[in-house]
Amino acid sequence: MACACAALYMLNLKGDILIQRTYRDDVERNLASAFRTHIINSPKETEHVSTSSPVRVLGSCSFMYMRHNDVYILAVTKSNANVMLSFQFMTQIVALFKNYFGGEFSEQSIKSNFVLIYELLDEILDFGYPQIVDANILKQYIFQKGFITESAKLKREQEAASSTLQVTGAVGWRKDNLRYKKNEVFLDIVEQVNMLMSNKGTVLRCDVNGKIVMKVFLSGMPDVKLGLNDKLEDVTFHQCVNLGRFNTEKVVSFVPPDGEFELMKYRCQEGISLPFRVLPIINEMGRTRLEVNVKAKSAFNNKLFALNVVISIPVPDNTAKADIQTTQGKAKYDAKKHALVWKIKRFTGQTESALVASVELIATTREKKAWARPPIGMSFQVISNNHANDDRQQ
Repeated sequence: MACACAALYMLNLKGDILIQRTYRDDVERNLASAFRTHIINSPKETEHVSTSSPVRVLGSCSFMYMRHNDVYILAVTKSNANVMLSFQFMTQIVALFKNYFGGEFSEQSIKSNFVLIYELLDEILDFGYPQIVDANILKQYIFQKGFITESAKLKREQEAASSTLQVTGAVGWRKDNLRYKKNEVFLDIVEQVNMLMSNKGTVLRCDVNGKIVMKVFLSGMPDVKLGLNDKLEDVTFHQCVNLGRFNTEKVVSFVPPDGEFELMKYRCQEGISLPFRVLPIINEMGRTRLEVNVKAKSAFNNKLFALNVVISIPVPDNTAKADIQTTQGKAKYDAKKHALVWKIKRFTGQTESALVASVELIATTREKKAWARPPIGMSFQVISNNHANDDRQQ
């Protein structure tokens, strides 16, 4: 950096601080909150992730940030810093931590190595000026070894197994004399949608965590291939996958275990079609009553349906009771959760359901704090297609 870094942060995708190191006193200590509010959770940032600028100016501070896996690295300065050198330095930090943490740089690896990270940050930055970031040199002075997470160990095992398969063709997860009268492959894609939406229906943040579960009944030693969407992130595979071929051809090639197994996990932030939209209108009628009106609309195909839909609508802690009416399903006030819990067993696609409630609050003589209005939570299952294939004959 041509100019000094005043503070360095590492944050998760929600904007929560994992690591914070302040090197100069000319910046405030609540800058991470500004970064979370104006950059991570801003509508412009969430709607245009691929085109958003990695350099932003808020007030008198310049924010330079990059993302690696599920971690944001944020450098803050009040000076007119050399941006390219700043990003080169942050990239070198990632490479350094990977060297210490067994090749992984993620939220979990950071949480497992707090002490070592702060020791490294004291060495690589002095009063905000970059110093030594070469792992080979630093290991002569910092002898502590990083804690290697289970995911990093699994990745090493997968790479070793993949190398063995390429050299010898031997696999330890499948017998070589399997025979079936009928060859079948069943594939299930299970996805969990994590979304934060404003009360006006604007999506503030959205991502999908998914996994592919297979059930295989094939004879011999089959070589199965799958094509993947190139927008998938943080992909982890079962040890049967040929990682070398995936890195070069972006094709998932594998000799599957017999029976049921989890082929891969992934995350995606682009091109997400939201299965539901929940539109709430909540009015505070004085100090002792709330009027709640919530509409839930299903956006998926009308030939599909969602099962076990549960919508949790937060209410103030001093709620006494609630008179609730719904067009579908059942709802009640849950005092332990401080929420109206609306349950629908079966929700058909392209339909709409509504909840109307009058909530009575317990009057208090103490000064009333403004209600924070926590987000509405929703859980459901949408079963689309289960595919089987038996066109492979031996």
